[in-house]
Amino acid sequence: MHTPGSDDAATRREVPSRLHRHAGDGWVECTFGPDAGPHRHWGLYGAAGLMLVRRSAAGAVTDVVLQHRALWSHEGGTWGVPGGALDAGEDAVTGALRESWEEAGIDPHEVRVVGTYVLDHGVWTYTTVVGEVADGADVVPAATDPESLAVRWVPLDELDALPLLPAFAAALPALRDVLAAVA
Repeated sequence: MHTPGSDDAATRREVPSRLHRHAGDGWVECTFGPDAGPHRHWGLYGAAGLMLVRRSAAGAVTDVVLQHRALWSHEGGTWGVPGGALDAGEDAVTGALRESWEEAGIDPHEVRVVGTYVLDHGVWTYTTVVGEVADGADVVPAATDPESLAVRWVPLDELDALPLLPAFAAALPALRDVLAAVA
């Protein structure tokens, strides 16, 4: 099986294992946020996800890879970026690329990281890693584990028609700013 970071081009398209557990899997209790009431976040060491975009020949962002979350998952039925709990000692970029490999079959070699956006709740953080399709890559995302109902490219102008994961919807303006800064 291919693992992120391997340079064996012949194995890059293999589907990752459907069973992946990490030391960081678990809930963190939090009282930070707009309602300041107790709530939970997934990821003992924080969490991260990959917002992968592709651009037109003119340089405009046209599409983003989104995951339709399984109904049994936290805030299931919504659309957001592939992501999840960080492993012990794992940095956010590595974690986001690993999660997108596990959940969407996106080879880390096909991603050019251009920035990050961090949601910081003190006891817990979520880092959205913003990436673009690397030169010459042809990313074909797919649901590669049971956490997804679907994973696909979504045209940017269709985002408002989808039931977005609330935290992703709230972060979209800042994520668009990250993309505009590298245009």
